[in-house]
Amino acid sequence: MKIIICDPISPKGIALLQQRPEFEVVVLPKRLPEAELLPMVADATALVVRSETKVTKAVIQAAKKLRVVGRAGVGVDNVDIEASTQSGVVVMNTPAGNTVTTAELTFAMLLNLARKVPQAHATMVAGKWDRKMFQGIELQGKTLGVLGMGRIGTEVAKRAKAFGMQVMAYDPYLTEDRARAIGADFAADADAVYRVADFITVHMPVTKETKEMLNAAAFAKMKPGVRIVNCARGEIISEGDLLAALESGKVAGAALDVFAVEPLPADHPYRKQPNLILTPHLGASTEEAQEKCGVEVAEVIAAYLLTGEVRNGVNLPYLDAKTYEQVKPYLPLGEALGKLLAQLSPANADRLYITYGGHARLLPNTDPVTRAILRGFLATRDVKDVNNVNVRSVAQSIGLTVEEKKSDEPVTFNEWVHVQLFSNGNKLTSAGGTFFGSPNNPRIVRLHSQSVEIPATGTLLLLNNADKPGIVGRLGTLLGRHQVNIASMSLGRQTAGGLALTVLSLDSVPPAAVLGELQNTSDFSNVKVVTL
Repeated sequence: MKIIICDPISPKGIALLQQRPEFEVVVLPKRLPEAELLPMVADATALVVRSETKVTKAVIQAAKKLRVVGRAGVGVDNVDIEASTQSGVVVMNTPAGNTVTTAELTFAMLLNLARKVPQAHATMVAGKWDRKMFQGIELQGKTLGVLGMGRIGTEVAKRAKAFGMQVMAYDPYLTEDRARAIGADFAADADAVYRVADFITVHMPVTKETKEMLNAAAFAKMKPGVRIVNCARGEIISEGDLLAALESGKVAGAALDVFAVEPLPADHPYRKQPNLILTPHLGASTEEAQEKCGVEVAEVIAAYLLTGEVRNGVNLPYLDAKTYEQVKPYLPLGEALGKLLAQLSPANADRLYITYGGHARLLPNTDPVTRAILRGFLATRDVKDVNNVNVRSVAQSIGLTVEEKKSDEPVTFNEWVHVQLFSNGNKLTSAGGTFFGSPNNPRIVRLHSQSVEIPATGTLLLLNNADKPGIVGRLGTLLGRHQVNIASMSLGRQTAGGLALTVLSLDSVPPAAVLGELQNTSDFSNVKVVTL
């Protein structure tokens, strides 16, 4: 498996990958533009990047064997997540590696804003001595508004408390209990922060909601003389509106480590603002952070390629090695259920309803099983290139919704996975499965609301037949005449003398003549051959 290191990372991380005989590690000497990168990634299994290399849709499409992109850092703005997902490529980052270093830089920015250290230093180097010009303010007793309470925001809040600051936190996913545990005041919205904060620091990703959220309207709601810190993403601040707020005095100062366009153009008006502190995207630029990120990105890529473990997945839920081992037996069962229902139902299905019962409801993460069911279902419906990464988005794109439920209701089996298929609110069919004896022996035990006992692999012949003497013999004779061997048989009926359900597990696919004869006999109906 070929791994290309596109941007510089810690030598320890590179060595970790190189020591695995399964990997061929290629370290690029410098960042390559897209045109030069495209031919190099054709046979790459993994790409490792920082913020320099752009993993665009064109790069992903050119890398036909690509399975994973590892970002040594938090932000994945330089990776096309949608294209990665559609192509079945996992994108993983290293959120823990630069948490402390970015929090410390943020606090350095706060201190420099409060005491005007960079400006004072510049005048000293120029041969001046002007104490009055650089009178500052204390952090103690001031209110720090934190927008975004993830890892970095939380670390900044802790340090602010140690400096005697009052912290008000806003995050759409923050609860009052969590804010209280951090020692912060809970803000129901960003406006609540704007009204009271003396300093505001941003720790949010760029989304439709956060892009240019700090704009003229937001500045108008802030206290006069507020100070702004941004070590997250430059696009969160409207540059023109910030410049206007600085010139009017509404914003007393700002410290920025990130910018909408990087590198910052030489003629950018930011460079002429005396009350701005600018640094060239140094958030993760410490020896410790670079080593942590380099080692962590190597670890997550190796774990995924060698064991299937997903850590820090941006477009795939977290799945550690222990959880993977717990869900692993359910994956072939789920895929078999999906394949079975897809081949037994019309093409207009629009909803899958999945129930996990018995021990299955105790699984710490059922998402991989649901994805296996979807993968099996879509694989037989002429949907190409479906895998664990893109299967949910592919289902959504064709109008197939998925609902999941963990049920406490009593079930007959220790493990129970049941899938129902609907169209326009009407139930089409259903199937349920479990294990017999061991997790290595999955079985389908419910079909069309009838009890069956079917292997979850191989070729199946399914049909309805009249419940009367001689039917089984006629089936056996017909198949024997065409040299088709029966491996096992499942018979079920709801009422004596009514319509029965017969499922035969066969050693080979029956020829068309067998199916034609069955379909032209009044005692048989709904004849289907299914391959699991």
